Amino acid sequence: MIPPLPDHMLRQLGRTEGDSDTLHVLVRDQDTRRLLLLRALLDAAEAAPAAVCPPRSLDRLRQDWALLETAERADRTAVRTVLLHPLAGPWAQRCLRGLSGSGPVDGPGPGLRADLDHLSALAAAAAIRAGIPFTTRLTAHDGLLSLPTLGALRTASEAVDITFSDGDLSIRQEVGEPLSAHTQPDGTTGSADPRWLPVLALPVVQSGIGPVPLDDVDPYRTDGSGLQPHGLSAATHIDDHERKAWAESWTGAAPLLRVGGEHRLTEAAVLLRCLVPLGPPPGSGPMGESAAHCSGTRREAFGAVLSSKPATPAYFASTLVHELQHTKLAALGALVPLHHEDPEPRHFAPWRFDPRPFDGLLQGAYSHIALADYWQRFALSARRVTHRDLAWAEHARCREQVGAVLPVLAGSAALTREGRVLVNEMITLYHRLDDCPPPTGHLARAEAYVATAKVIWQQRNGPHRP
Repeated sequence: MIPPLPDHMLRQLGRTEGDSDTLHVLVRDQDTRRLLLLRALLDAAEAAPAAVCPPRSLDRLRQDWALLETAERADRTAVRTVLLHPLAGPWAQRCLRGLSGSGPVDGPGPGLRADLDHLSALAAAAAIRAGIPFTTRLTAHDGLLSLPTLGALRTASEAVDITFSDGDLSIRQEVGEPLSAHTQPDGTTGSADPRWLPVLALPVVQSGIGPVPLDDVDPYRTDGSGLQPHGLSAATHIDDHERKAWAESWTGAAPLLRVGGEHRLTEAAVLLRCLVPLGPPPGSGPMGESAAHCSGTRREAFGAVLSSKPATPAYFASTLVHELQHTKLAALGALVPLHHEDPEPRHFAPWRFDPRPFDGLLQGAYSHIALADYWQRFALSARRVTHRDLAWAEHARCREQVGAVLPVLAGSAALTREGRVLVNEMITLYHRLDDCPPPTGHLARAEAYVATAKVIWQQRNGPHRP
């Protein structure tokens, strides 16, 4: 039997690397899972009782699916751009839960029907990208009509009629004046009407990185993500000034990714499909106690990175390094099982104050060892003393954090063969970092940081925990 991932690829990933061929194995698997999820959604709707999926909703789903099929015959790539957009994943999962009865306890109702209606918006966006003329009626939610990957309309109407032909989009509302928008060859949309909110495309910068959508209008971008418990803020809409700041940081981040090695550019080019802007972290600011920046990923939104506005291009680059490791490892874990540990949260992780399950410990160690490697390379290439000191401090802290948990990972008897290869390669990378140790002062401060974190953790969670 041929393994889903050859050992040489698995070893690359264990070192937090991965060439284009390796990463595309993960991408193809995730894309296949998304398409199967969408098919399962339609099958679940067909099988659901009328009380869950009324005939009107089912007829609309069938019409939407037919439009998607027409668009795919014309331009398969354009349709896949919409269906594989990261934020279509949370929507599809939500619909499937609702149709299967595993959703909210109040059962099916207007919420599920509104979710199912969103397939109309996906189908319309796919047809627009494929250049297929159509006329349809879409449903707005919370004052916003979203066309995924393209933009959204601020509207006071619930029902909105859309006509598309020859690159021109005509939108008529129950309330308010009609609106026109135009599609560009690069897939973006524009309109002189301020009610239209286009999805900003962060430009191509180098090595195939970009354009990357900065999606602040998709209604499912943080749905069900549980942001608050993880120290993340809510999604936010950004103004023109903030868009400019994001674009400037993005342009500056790509050269700094290369500092971490060509593999950092490769993973950004292959894995990153959209950025979702978040507000400042809860409690941040002059009187707050939390960090000034927050970021995260979602397993059901493969290719999306959620992030508050990075302070500098250097921190933008490190955020991408950090979060794309989560993307990479989650995709690997979906392809091949890495362990059979239970989900009980009981492990100490120096980057969190709460106990972590084994899988969370593995995820955190994997992303932090990539950061330790990145910041070490940054420090070794930095010309300015302040930049070098900052990078060594970040490197030393991340390396010590990983060193505190590697024994737990390595000592697990529940690692699969693939998991053992992965962890062994992480250990190899950890020891390779010793070839260029940080200055003594940074190392001492990092050791004290991790020791203090463990004392605080034990005070909060009890000394009986490992």
